[in-house]
Amino acid sequence: MRRALTLAAPRLTLAMRRMSTASTIAHAKHCLRTADAVCFDFDSTLIGEEGIDVLAEHCGAGPAVAAWTTKAMDGGVKFEDAIAARLDLIKPSKDDVAECLRRHPPPVTPGAAELCAALAERGTAVYVVSGGFRAMIEATALEAFGVPKERIFANTILWDANGEYSGFDASEPTSRDGGKPAVIAKLKKEGAQTIVMVGDGATDAQ
Repeated sequence: MRRALTLAAPRLTLAMRRMSTASTIAHAKHCLRTADAVCFDFDSTLIGEEGIDVLAEHCGAGPAVAAWTTKAMDGGVKFEDAIAARLDLIKPSKDDVAECLRRHPPPVTPGAAELCAALAERGTAVYVVSGGFRAMIEATALEAFGVPKERIFANTILWDANGEYSGFDASEPTSRDGGKPAVIAKLKKEGAQTIVMVGDGATDAQ
């Protein structure tokens, strides 16, 4: 009898996990079907990499950015401080960004383009809401996912007259903590009733 109970317990646990997973998937599908706006993070969501890490590596600042990221993670630094520090380490010129994109085209996440197309066909407004950079997002967002630049909320790198790095636009809502909820609030104010946020990081759950 004890042996039967011992064997049954893992099976019961596995069955419960399967039921929980199935329930979660069904709920996600229901949310996507009923939403009138769906907002996607870009890096590690619509594409399979973190754009700032790729840009840092391309500009020769990969290890420095990685080390600062570890320090930031340990210290709980605000997002606005993290983006400023990383960009100051990379200092990407306009040509750096263009060459990075040419050499390392963003890899589209399997199924993401089809999902965005299906949502658009249903009449759901699709947005990109990202802590990444417009200059690295806009072309892929339009070509792969059909998202025009007016539906992109992301960070803007600033360059001087010679195309050299001069900072970033701190007025962008996604440049600071609480930026993504601010975008959601803006969309609701503009008339969206049900909004779904899809992403992989802590800022996507704020």
